[in-house]
Amino acid sequence: MGDRPLVNTAPTTHAERADIRSGLVHYHFESLQALLRQAVVEAMRPMAEGTAALLAAAPDPARAVEAMPADVDRCTGTDPASLLFIEAYLAATRDPVLRDQIYDLMAELRAELTAVLSRSGHPAPEATAILVMAALLLHKGLDARLSAARLAPVLHRIIETRNGADR
Repeated sequence: MGDRPLVNTAPTTHAERADIRSGLVHYHFESLQALLRQAVVEAMRPMAEGTAALLAAAPDPARAVEAMPADVDRCTGTDPASLLFIEAYLAATRDPVLRDQIYDLMAELRAELTAVLSRSGHPAPEATAILVMAALLLHKGLDARLSAARLAPVLHRIIETRNGADR
């Protein structure tokens, strides 16, 4: 029989792997899925709030556009934060509760960018905010080459206004 134990002693549940009783999980959460949702959203929240704070502090759209890609440059596409966002977006396609929770986080971030664009008189602040966020948040996870230096010139053209009209 060799060195193999007769009984499988490896942990068989998530709770066992975390070295906690499964009853503890169910006491605080209605399900494992609810626990995972909260963990994902709580991990994403500081990142979204940090970027929102950068946007709120930006005096104009040009500074906001410089701040966002520079903030996103911290992500490589394979780092834990990038993978969390990618996996969370994928999971949200199958979990409407998670989708709503992530939407709420992204809506706050989008509102900050929209506010910066509105203050400058941009003719389409919300649509522009959606486009900028899609370029940064969705594509960065798939292409680590999307750096602040590479994106900023294009993003500047998207957010530029002259007397309230696009150039």
